[in-house]
Amino acid sequence: MYNKKIMKLFKEQKNAGKLKNPDGIGEVINETCGDSMRVYIKVKNNKISDIKIETMGCVAAIASSEALAELARGKSLKDALKITKEDIIKFLGGDIPSPKIHCSLLAQSALKKAIEDYNGKI
Repeated sequence: MYNKKIMKLFKEQKNAGKLKNPDGIGEVINETCGDSMRVYIKVKNNKISDIKIETMGCVAAIASSEALAELARGKSLKDALKITKEDIIKFLGGDIPSPKIHCSLLAQSALKKAIEDYNGKI
């Protein structure tokens, strides 16, 4: 059902967890399937210097959160906000089952909320 890249990201999570003293936190829950993500970001010089994600969900949700972290780390906040679900799907190898595409959108939404949280504090 899932390609090798998705399974590798799922099995070898590098971005899972919680950041100590994050600059921004974003949380989203999909009421339909129950998947949830909490994104923690550290910001330095208007760039995402570190990112961690707590994900409760399926293989696709966890792989999407890993992909998002890899895509967002090092980007300016402005560029990070431009990450789309298509970017996440492409990072995952472009081969995510259509019933699981909402998982990539969840990751994108959580990042947006974390950046909004950060911007609300400065």
